[in-house]
Amino acid sequence: MEKFGFHKVSNSPSGAGQPSITHSRPTNVQLPSSVPNQQPVNFKKSFIVDNCPTNSIALTNCIAVNPIDFQQFADHSPILLDGHYVCTIEKTELLGQGVIGLPFHCREWGKWSIKQSVQAESYNIFQNKSANQYLGSIEILVDFRSKGKAKNININHEELVEVFRSICENQILQPTQLFVLDFKGIILQFIVNTVQIVDISKKDNLPTINDSSDLSSKGILLRQTEVIFFPYENSLINLVKPASLMGLKYGVSHHRPKARKQIINPDFKLEDLGIGGLDNEFKDIFRRAFNSRILPPEIAEKLEIKHCKGLLLFGPPGTGKTLIARKLSKMLNGKEPKIVNGPEMLSKYVGESENNIRKLFKEAEDEFRQKGDDSDLHVIIFDELDSVFKQRGSARSDGTGVGDNVVNQLLSKMDGVDQLNNILVIGMTNRLDLIDSALLRPGRFEIQIEIALPDEKGRRDIFLIHTAKLRENKILTSDVDFDELSALTKNFTGAEIEGLCNSAKSFAISRHTKSGAIAKIDDKTISDMKITRNDFLLALNEIKPAFGTDEEDLNLAARHGIIQFNESISNIFDKGRSIINLVKSNETETLRSILLFGPSGVGKTAIASTLALNSDFPFVKMLSAESIVGRSEGQKIQYIDTVFRDVYKSPLNVLVIDKIETLINYVSIGPRFSNDILQLILVYLTKIPPKGRRLLIIGTTSQYTVLERMNLVEAFTDLIAIPPIKSIEEVSKIMDKISFKSSSERKEILNQISSYEINIGVKKLIDELMVNNTDDYSVDDVVLNLVPKLNQI
Repeated sequence: MEKFGFHKVSNSPSGAGQPSITHSRPTNVQLPSSVPNQQPVNFKKSFIVDNCPTNSIALTNCIAVNPIDFQQFADHSPILLDGHYVCTIEKTELLGQGVIGLPFHCREWGKWSIKQSVQAESYNIFQNKSANQYLGSIEILVDFRSKGKAKNININHEELVEVFRSICENQILQPTQLFVLDFKGIILQFIVNTVQIVDISKKDNLPTINDSSDLSSKGILLRQTEVIFFPYENSLINLVKPASLMGLKYGVSHHRPKARKQIINPDFKLEDLGIGGLDNEFKDIFRRAFNSRILPPEIAEKLEIKHCKGLLLFGPPGTGKTLIARKLSKMLNGKEPKIVNGPEMLSKYVGESENNIRKLFKEAEDEFRQKGDDSDLHVIIFDELDSVFKQRGSARSDGTGVGDNVVNQLLSKMDGVDQLNNILVIGMTNRLDLIDSALLRPGRFEIQIEIALPDEKGRRDIFLIHTAKLRENKILTSDVDFDELSALTKNFTGAEIEGLCNSAKSFAISRHTKSGAIAKIDDKTISDMKITRNDFLLALNEIKPAFGTDEEDLNLAARHGIIQFNESISNIFDKGRSIINLVKSNETETLRSILLFGPSGVGKTAIASTLALNSDFPFVKMLSAESIVGRSEGQKIQYIDTVFRDVYKSPLNVLVIDKIETLINYVSIGPRFSNDILQLILVYLTKIPPKGRRLLIIGTTSQYTVLERMNLVEAFTDLIAIPPIKSIEEVSKIMDKISFKSSSERKEILNQISSYEINIGVKKLIDELMVNNTDDYSVDDVVLNLVPKLNQI
């Protein structure tokens, strides 16, 4: 910057010795007289693009214009094309009116074509009179214009700088600009890589210096501007540079400057994505997938960082995996992302499926060969990844071998011999366990982020996103409380919350349909429509979470409630509640299992269901023999496996396994059972839940000794025996609870059966009493029916 008089630093090509800085005030830097600064105000006109009429104009980095069209402009004045591109004009009568002659390299820069319309307007770089913008330094890439004439030659850097200055001095240049020059009979092509803009404040003459590679940065090339050339990637040109530019003795430069690409806008905020409840997941994604890509190149080289190539998002359906991938691809400054559904890759023709994979990576491969690490980021998004890339050689494969070949092709493209550093493959799946394990190792989908069910704060954020327009238009009533709604929607996914909002809207609209005509809207009242708290509560009865509580099945298991006919029942619930509290509050107790055992009909299922419902855990699931009846053994194993995987979706989970002996296909004749199902249940009973998840398993069985011989009993952490009814007082409490007959009749019945031995399950007794609780049965009839059933255990 000593060339501008700000301070002296002897590090320029012509400088020598150790750097020294002085803080003397600079003298005023005058605008060079050869830079026209008088232009018509508000000139704006459309022109037709044509080719430049002569090579002599094209080789001066100018564009050709007709003198009549630009009679108010001085020759070699700057103009602005399409609001972004500054070009220097040269007047010639060889061009007709209404036409602008753009050389090929200029058309390539602005992506214009012949006969296209382009808008030209006056441009004054000093329009803001408080600042003057000059180029302190400029870095330019150089190569042969014609690849066919390229050859391995040495070019003296100092001579090239002098030729460049003599032609382009006092022109306005900007990053990405393309132009050609004649150097000793060789036509060379140049592209402006980065510029250093120097702003001189008229008020205090203090400079502001800014390095930029952005198209919007513009400055005037002066005699004092430091110009540095670098060859294109893989160019045959060798630039012989002085030691001051090389950091070495005089020698040959083969390397171009590496500029950090801004793949994410620095002012980006998570709120801009419009996705709620996933702040922590996004922070993990940025830290693990993008931190290496925003490092300065020299730091990345020192750390020997290899960029992440694969990001896998997994979790329950409806939690926003596909939405996250689409939003991520839009916020990245790279090529337009390619979004494909997994099944779209498959074809009935031999080899076509593998070719479809190769096509996805071809553009990234071609650009990486040309530009290397300076290539743009190419994003490929695979939805439903598990539908195609299944475990090779397994029963889950399609059996034709096509699936295995597709997996092999993707493996080679992501981390094969020719490794690419300019790709990011984002995959989504609901079933991580189905994907081939080779895809999950480092170098492929090495980053695996679970997109789980949103917590209460996350659900509130999602509600606010889906009702933003309603609140903006003041359609919501003041009684809608999002804190209340987020508390009532345990285990709702983002998609289900959106469905809940839509359901609430439908209830509000239905109030404004004309009576007697459900398809006609009352135009007089619809404009005053409001969505109320009650609309959301009605919607809650209609929209149920897929991963919520099996409340209906659990309530049916204890339809008569819990009757505490003796003190042992109260003790059972006290012990059950203490175990529930242990799982809920103790960080180390992430897995507990209770086995309720006793004779058939003693109420084991009712007690297990009641404990699960009263636990207040957000996820409660019931696994019973009724849910797998009619399935083959393989289907049963798959179903049980899916249930156990689902019970980890929430931070707190309860799984009720009813009638375990029936699940494993146990029959007393033989005896026979399914060892595969038994081993599956044994594994899951002792499998520690993932980090941040806790699981309580409540099992029931009427075959305790059988499970003991199968080593299933020892897999449970807590054992609780459920006793049958054994006294007349306990029978009396049951009769009173269900209001059996009249008081006098109950006394007479109890008196008659008191002499008999009683040993019956509470469920069996209630069922028998309900059958006899009619006027058709007298006291003697009831006693006659009850006596044979009182001792069947």
